[in-house]
Amino acid sequence: MRYTEKDGKIILSGLDSFDISQILECGQCFRFEKLGEKEYKIIAMGRALYIKQNADMAELYPCSLSDYENIWRNYFDMDTDYEAIKNKVSVNDDIMQKAVEYGGGIRLLNQEPYECLISFIISQNNNIPRIKGIISRMSEKYGTEADGEFMFPTLEQLADVSEEELFSLRMGFRARYIRDCLDRLISGSVSLERAKKLPTDELLSMLLQIKGVGQKVADCVMLFSLGRREVFPTDVWVKRVMETLYFGGEETDIKKIHAFAKDKWGEMAGYAQQYLFYYARSLKIGTERKDK
Repeated sequence: MRYTEKDGKIILSGLDSFDISQILECGQCFRFEKLGEKEYKIIAMGRALYIKQNADMAELYPCSLSDYENIWRNYFDMDTDYEAIKNKVSVNDDIMQKAVEYGGGIRLLNQEPYECLISFIISQNNNIPRIKGIISRMSEKYGTEADGEFMFPTLEQLADVSEEELFSLRMGFRARYIRDCLDRLISGSVSLERAKKLPTDELLSMLLQIKGVGQKVADCVMLFSLGRREVFPTDVWVKRVMETLYFGGEETDIKKIHAFAKDKWGEMAGYAQQYLFYYARSLKIGTERKDK
């Protein structure tokens, strides 16, 4: 892959394992808007970015060489060899081979941990349009305007916002969880800076202190913003998919699914989860299953 700067744009060429639609539509982030075929607006890292892809080429704008090298290169995980990952997770696995062929352009984003944490708390028992709406209203009311968009509000900007004010953004019961999360971040009992240095099991324990944060939300935050590629986020839907594809349709405990993922994919379980999630959701695999 090569990149050059031209007229306020970064031109990426020779792209490999990169499909912007698959990257943004696989459930790992929320602040994006589809503008056309493989054309999106992304609000992340305190900036608004437009990206338009055509086959193995893409334009990122407004974007300087410095912006790309210091922000977006890492955000899109451009230095990771995804071909090697796909080969490794799919070896001797016909199911995963189909999944990586279907969603082979997925890359795991390296999101800002604080925004990722708040966003996935909001995502609980929620759908994508509502999640986007809540985040947008919160950003418009408390965030800073930049690049013609309202950025995600900082911890300082939300520090004195009451639970009632959060509730008024139509986030429902999640307002209580968000307020508890903010309080813990302010007090330091949950520290995202310290999180980067903790073993994964200790990091999980710390995140589970937050009201309303269960393992699925914690795993998403660890996978999508804290580099823990070994975790395997499993909600009810992913559980059904795993039962359908790997457990013969039998009801299976989540702990058993996690043990299976750890044994089968090890440090790459998070990549495997995203390929399976995108593949199964797109083809509606497992939707015919009914809980017993």
